[in-house]
Amino acid sequence: MSEIIGRCIGKQKINTAYFISSKKPKIGQYVILEYDSNKILGIIEDLTKYNPYLEEENLKEEEIDSIKELEGESHIVKGKIRILGDVENLKLPREPPEPGTIVKLADKETLEKVFGKSEKSISIGRLLTNEEVEVYLDVNKIVSRHLAILSITGAGKSNTVSVIAEEISKLGGTILIFDMHSEYVDANFSHKKILPTKLNPIFLRPNQAAKIMNIDEEKAFIQYIFFRKAWENVRSRIISSPNLSLSTEEFFKSLIDFLEKEARKDSKNEESIRRVILKIEDFKERFGEIFDLKYEDVVKLIERGKVNILDLGSVDDDVADIFVSHYLERILEERKKFKTTGKGLEFPILLVIEEAHILIPNDMNTFTKYWCARIAREGRKFGVGLCLVSQRPKALDANVLSQVNNMIILKLVEPNDQKYVQFASEMLTDEMLSQLSSLNVGEAIVFGSMIRIPAMVKIHEFKGKSKGKDIDFIEESKNKEEILDFL
Repeated sequence: MSEIIGRCIGKQKINTAYFISSKKPKIGQYVILEYDSNKILGIIEDLTKYNPYLEEENLKEEEIDSIKELEGESHIVKGKIRILGDVENLKLPREPPEPGTIVKLADKETLEKVFGKSEKSISIGRLLTNEEVEVYLDVNKIVSRHLAILSITGAGKSNTVSVIAEEISKLGGTILIFDMHSEYVDANFSHKKILPTKLNPIFLRPNQAAKIMNIDEEKAFIQYIFFRKAWENVRSRIISSPNLSLSTEEFFKSLIDFLEKEARKDSKNEESIRRVILKIEDFKERFGEIFDLKYEDVVKLIERGKVNILDLGSVDDDVADIFVSHYLERILEERKKFKTTGKGLEFPILLVIEEAHILIPNDMNTFTKYWCARIAREGRKFGVGLCLVSQRPKALDANVLSQVNNMIILKLVEPNDQKYVQFASEMLTDEMLSQLSSLNVGEAIVFGSMIRIPAMVKIHEFKGKSKGKDIDFIEESKNKEEILDFL
């Protein structure tokens, strides 16, 4: 039998009820109110505790002690309930509850019905206010409506990503994680593939190649013009001559040879051309190993039903931008092709972008930002979903974030980050917002179309090995026989 915790008082609304209680209810608990011929589900969003005998502000300390001796620790709790809807369909009732309506805690069976497992759902964790109840998310809605996982550093983002990726892969779904800090490479996913940090340059457009070689299309336009001529010349020769086999070293040499000839012919622009040659040589020295003309189209590297991981920990942000945007572009193109011709990428995919605020910033344009915006708008039609992961929400592009329908928000302290997320999502109420700074590690507010009603959840702990934690400085020093004598 459900425990009675109070009664409705004061003015009630269709979507809000107020109650008093002598018990100790908690924010986030689900309650049942029976009226309008239905069992109505609600969630406690706000609580205020007071003692009617200690309301005088000018009471002296000794007077307070005397009252407590006489009356004990009696208190009354006033609470606010957000009405979620009837238990069966979660449709809002047509009438508000009557004052005096009994407020009961929702029982386990009712909550399991609301958060329960389905054929196409994954377990994300357990309710904070009732650990007996497991919380499931609709995978189809995650992919079609996109997802953001947001929190401060160390609050559990990587663990959350790992849990979601593992559960989706167990159902046969395909995930691609763009691993900016090599956090997932050693994780023990049941079905995993590490993708090579390689690109075949013949698949890159000139402006993409120019960016990773630090040739600014706008600020160094003459340099860009000559680089583009060289790139297109070498690239077209390779494409038009299937039997031509160039090594990566020969590819760079061909670029430089072309530019050397241009420099000898054009004394007016020789200095600009020489700068381009220096930038190509600098890129070759730092990141030349990421180019490999033997590698096929990146889409063909992705394996169905696995957690595919692209390790970008060894490259800088500009190079990572080219990798991620290239994958996004090719995946969207191939999914469109499959939908129209039956040829292309045969399976839907969820793309997890770590450090999303770097690749999809609010204050500048990147290739990744452009393709994320495209996928955010078009992806649902072609089975391409986005999962944006960030510890700096306010630095994320507002347009892309506003198109994300699902959110898992762990501890988030900075007020501007909180307000920015609320601005991007109409579903995050002021009451939910007020809880974000008090969450513990691994605790989250989960809401969106992937879950029937908002929930405060303790995320499962990923069982596989993961690097998404602070290093143990002393232990790592000992392992390398570098015990510091000053400790």
